Amino acid sequence: MRKDGSEFPAEISLSSIETEEGILATVAVRDVSERAESERERALHEQLAQAQRLESVGQLAGGIAHDFNNILGVIMNYAEFVGDDLDPESQTRKDVEEIRRAAERAAALTRQLLIFSRREVVKAELLDLRDVVSELENLLRRALGERVELQTHFGEPCLVEADPGQIEQVLVNLAVNARDAMPDGGRLVIEVERSDLDREYADMHPDTAPGAYVRLKVSDTGVGMDAETVQRAFEPFFTTKGKGEGTGLGLATVYGIVTGAGGRIDIYSEPGMGTTVKIHLPESSAAATASEAPAQGRPAGRGEVVLVVEDEPDVRRMAERILSKGGYNVLSTSGGEEALEVCRQKDQPIDLLLTDVIMPGMLGTALVEQARQVRPGLGVVFMSGYSHEVLAPEALAAQGSAAFIEKPFNAAELLRTLREILEARPHEDGPPGS
Repeated sequence: MRKDGSEFPAEISLSSIETEEGILATVAVRDVSERAESERERALHEQLAQAQRLESVGQLAGGIAHDFNNILGVIMNYAEFVGDDLDPESQTRKDVEEIRRAAERAAALTRQLLIFSRREVVKAELLDLRDVVSELENLLRRALGERVELQTHFGEPCLVEADPGQIEQVLVNLAVNARDAMPDGGRLVIEVERSDLDREYADMHPDTAPGAYVRLKVSDTGVGMDAETVQRAFEPFFTTKGKGEGTGLGLATVYGIVTGAGGRIDIYSEPGMGTTVKIHLPESSAAATASEAPAQGRPAGRGEVVLVVEDEPDVRRMAERILSKGGYNVLSTSGGEEALEVCRQKDQPIDLLLTDVIMPGMLGTALVEQARQVRPGLGVVFMSGYSHEVLAPEALAAQGSAAFIEKPFNAAELLRTLREILEARPHEDGPPGS
């Protein structure tokens, strides 16, 4: 502390000298303010550079995933079309089923890319993070195996607003990584507690606001990582595992989920000393809301008229076929302007608009806004591989009488979603489309 009472960072050196009178201690105190400020600026620059690199990779990954989802949706649904017409016991039917399952696995990988790039629509709800860990504990023990001991430690109630499925994915990904880092067995500790991040912490981490957080800490006694590996840990497709043993998307997915929920994630690790992952999610004090389980099966249409708007021809033909087989009358266009022309035809009945979100010329949200000016109360289902920028959850809620279905989808999912929106509309006398 200086004479005026202000504090400063100091480097202190201690040593001793033997004299005839005894041992003397010498102390050298050096003001290192300039050096500390320089180190802080360098650390902030490195954080910014890493964030910019991950953001650019995320934009590329999200764009690829969007296009790939359209292709996967076509593969999955046409495989289902073929399979429906085959003998359930035939080898050809089994081969087609393998094609469909492979496409579903590819879709799961694509979803991880969308999570990393924060282009997936998140269904957030109020969660006590302790409950999520507790409910997942048995599954985690099975995933870890008998050679890894799992310990959990909880503090007071820890409420956050997040997608429960995504938080479960975070826990499973971290647990599997920890298991692989402990081939000879070890211990995995999961801790959940409240944590207040102060202004000093926020100054050192510009992407984090000060305030109340819930901290999820996952620690293992595994082989650890060197500094270079830690620096690249969140990059998609980066992995230290052998060929065929990992996709390199596990931690990239975790990073996307955490940052998408307004949180931050840090890794602390050294070779031979294990790894600790600390996740901070903003604490919530909102009241819990209940959610209903989705209905099952393929509810049939009743002759309602559905206008499909999709710029990808393969996806449009696929949707037309699903809806026609499902009991609907189908109209289709390749873009927003053409769809508006159909909507303006007063003698053309339309019960529901099924539209892609991101299309050239006119976004799906703009189409819906203009379509409802001429057809108030029109039911709407948005479909997209990603739509974070233009269809956040609050934007979807503002659309009213609307739902969202994520590409790639199957026939059952599409038919259920349409039925839910049609059933939710006020019932009118007269035939469908009137």
